[in-house]
Amino acid sequence: MIHFLVAFALLAHVVFWGAGLAVWVMPWRWRKFWPVLVVPAGLALQSGVVWFGALAGLKGTNRYALACEVLPLGLLLLAGQRVKWRAAWVDVQRFRSIWGVVIVVLGLLVMPLAIVSKGLTTFSLGSCDAGDYAAGARVLQEFAKDERGGFLGLKEVVSVQSVDNFFDYWTRLNHFTPSALIAFNGSVLGCQPHELTSLLTMVLLAGSVPVVFWLSRALLGFGGVESVVIAAVYGLSPLTWYAVGHVAPGQLLAAMAVGLVTWSGVALWRARLNWLNAASFAGVLGVGYWILLGSYNFIIVIVLVPTVAYVTGLMGYNRSWARGGAWLAAMLAPLVACGVIFFGRVAGLIERFQLLRTYDFGWKIPALGPEGWLGLVSGPELEPWRSAGLNGVLAGFVILLWIWMGWRAWGQRRVKAWTALAMTLPVLAGYFFLQWRGVIFGTNASYDAYKLFSVFYPVMLPAFFWWVALRWSGKSRDKYIVGAVMLLVITGNAIGTGMVFSRLCMAPLIVDGELRQLRKLETRSEVASLNLLLPDMWSRLWANALLLKKPQYFETHTYEGRLNTPLRGAWDLNGGLISMRLPDGGSESLGSHLSIVNTSHPYFLRVRLGEGWYEMEQLPRSLVRWNWTRGDATLRVENSNERPRRVVAYFNARCQEPRELQLWLNGRLMRSLQLTENLHVVRVPEITLPAGVSVLELRLSPTHSAAVPADGRPLGLALYGLEIEVKRDTDVPEPEA
Repeated sequence: MIHFLVAFALLAHVVFWGAGLAVWVMPWRWRKFWPVLVVPAGLALQSGVVWFGALAGLKGTNRYALACEVLPLGLLLLAGQRVKWRAAWVDVQRFRSIWGVVIVVLGLLVMPLAIVSKGLTTFSLGSCDAGDYAAGARVLQEFAKDERGGFLGLKEVVSVQSVDNFFDYWTRLNHFTPSALIAFNGSVLGCQPHELTSLLTMVLLAGSVPVVFWLSRALLGFGGVESVVIAAVYGLSPLTWYAVGHVAPGQLLAAMAVGLVTWSGVALWRARLNWLNAASFAGVLGVGYWILLGSYNFIIVIVLVPTVAYVTGLMGYNRSWARGGAWLAAMLAPLVACGVIFFGRVAGLIERFQLLRTYDFGWKIPALGPEGWLGLVSGPELEPWRSAGLNGVLAGFVILLWIWMGWRAWGQRRVKAWTALAMTLPVLAGYFFLQWRGVIFGTNASYDAYKLFSVFYPVMLPAFFWWVALRWSGKSRDKYIVGAVMLLVITGNAIGTGMVFSRLCMAPLIVDGELRQLRKLETRSEVASLNLLLPDMWSRLWANALLLKKPQYFETHTYEGRLNTPLRGAWDLNGGLISMRLPDGGSESLGSHLSIVNTSHPYFLRVRLGEGWYEMEQLPRSLVRWNWTRGDATLRVENSNERPRRVVAYFNARCQEPRELQLWLNGRLMRSLQLTENLHVVRVPEITLPAGVSVLELRLSPTHSAAVPADGRPLGLALYGLEIEVKRDTDVPEPEA
């Protein structure tokens, strides 16, 4: 229940912040439609407060967030004087159906999180971005701009381009606004970043529904019922739920901003172009530009592409070139103003593009065909319905429908048809180029393609529904056709989203209780610094976010702002399957899989997986984890002492059939033990490890089974845990086996 309470409290808080501003920034001609701007206006205003608080050097939103509540209250009171409370309530009532959709969408989004966890937490289908956003939220929630203690000022680890501290990295290069919103709302609601990151992403999708409704109504002139259905499809589409499942608040913020900027550009062109009308749109444009610069600031260079295509086509048709120049000036003036105020974000644009060119971000995402543009995909991975060539049938049907509609509508609704084309064709051209680039060069450019498609999806989706205009013909046959196709689209989206819902209920990545306990390490003075040796990026990023007050070092390049360096930490933070047990308090268990080891302890050892291992696997919603070997495998042992150390090992392992496991240390056979298909702990008698670096080989006897695993991988042993106990020099040695 707490999940729903906090989610709707978060939405209500954003609405409270945006209501007054929405009334003031909505152009007067469309004043009664101000409720569609409430959510983006609230997000922009909260982001602005955090931006100025950060630049002013205030010590995090925990210090000033509650005091800032007077700002939206004042704007709301002034707005009530401007439009009168009774009229404002009538305006709100006009949108009760679309707000009903918002409530349903948010309730459905929160449900899997409530199923997965009893308490507030964050989960993901695979992306690790959530931990990055949470780290930024903690920076903005608890620290001041000039603080350099702990991880924030660790230059050799956090330096990115021209930035040499973790605070400036968030204000200049990374996605500032999502983290600012988590921080600000967390301070007001009394929540920590890990408790709000998933919920904020859900609120952003639900809060985008009124924007899509407005784009359907205002751009293409659809009726109220059709616009509500299109907005509902956006809120319940597997394409947008995919973004929520991978915790992508920056993407959803950018999509909302693109929608506002696009509507403003089209409406401004359609209106009488004078300084008064231009000024009336400055507020909406400012909200859109501000959100975009704070989230996906690199999209700012292409945000006007559909609108410019629309205006250019009409300029050429009407020969109104001078008007086009005035229109462009009116569109760019608010951008310049936002750029001056948000200068740090603009100044970091070139560096941001350099980072995008340097690193192959993301993963491969299947290309969407015409049926996929309407959300007709098979769920969690956005795969097309390939069974029996169904995707081809659906794609052909959708294309024929658009062609038929275009032929029917071009004569009478030529301007609206051009609007639909301008809103889609330029973006689709970029989308297919990126998909092609990913195939040719073998990169993750399909991930960039999906992001491009997604941020323009609120604009394109109403255009993809252009066939709904057949209802305007007045013919019963056309109405039946539209109704049948709409039912097909809604059903297809429901099936695909149901698959995402099911996968979210078994989300493989979650901030569990063991990870959350890491915050306690920040209060321990003896733990001066840490080497984060957690094997998976999800755990490393969340450990980083939860331990910002401690200097941290990484063995591998974990993310931007978390470079790989020599391991200078006073303690190793171990995770995964290997744990160390040192005598005399040299190590400490923090749970099932986490432990710390004192690197200055006289009996310190470091043991890690070497070659021949697959990636870690885990049962969803379970602490059970394991690593398969490809056959034979190695362990890397580092004994930084000058003396050999005696150890006893405890293998918790199994094989697919009984096999002998031989342990070879630096080419010498040390021990043999038997493994079976049943998981059990096998104690390995004492082994002496020499000083320096050693390689412990795990050699398995040949397999007698001809069975091949379902995934086709050659498998050796499955290691579920390995504990290394280091003996004191004074302990009596065990007799040789």
